[in-house]
Amino acid sequence: MSQSFKHVEWCLNKAKKEVEECKKQGKRLKHRGLLKSNPNLEEARKHLAKAEHNFLGITRFKEIGFSDWSMSAGFYCIYHCFLAIAAKFGYESGNQTCTISLMRYLNEEKKINIDDKFIKLLEYEEIENTQENSVIDMREDYTYGVQISVKDEAKLNDLKKTCKEFIDITKQIIYG
Repeated sequence: MSQSFKHVEWCLNKAKKEVEECKKQGKRLKHRGLLKSNPNLEEARKHLAKAEHNFLGITRFKEIGFSDWSMSAGFYCIYHCFLAIAAKFGYESGNQTCTISLMRYLNEEKKINIDDKFIKLLEYEEIENTQENSVIDMREDYTYGVQISVKDEAKLNDLKKTCKEFIDITKQIIYG
């Protein structure tokens, strides 16, 4: 049993418990895990549209002098691709770590075929193993840091290239 399978199981149980608790308390149903349901191609399409919207944001933020926000747009572009894939396979996620574990699990089970580099882009790494310029690190640096622009044009170009590549891969998974 892989680590990702164990984490996906934990996420499914967490969401189930949280939804049950909401029902008991008469609150709006929400969770911070994974729910399994029927595959939902319409929801997958909506997440893919949001990913493409965020992809456009990378360039548009730069054009109006807010390139620091381009990093968040890139992060959420990839994340919405993950959510699109999750919906295609009948999952709803309320937790980024659970979504990432689901992608790793689906990949291990050969239900999808994506290069591990895309999954690693959004994973938190141990401090000693942190890869330079990971999307999650850049998003955090520019969201929580004080920089108001990205001076390194190559970073933005690499981010756009990576996002475009992953959008195309996601389209193949959803429609292929």
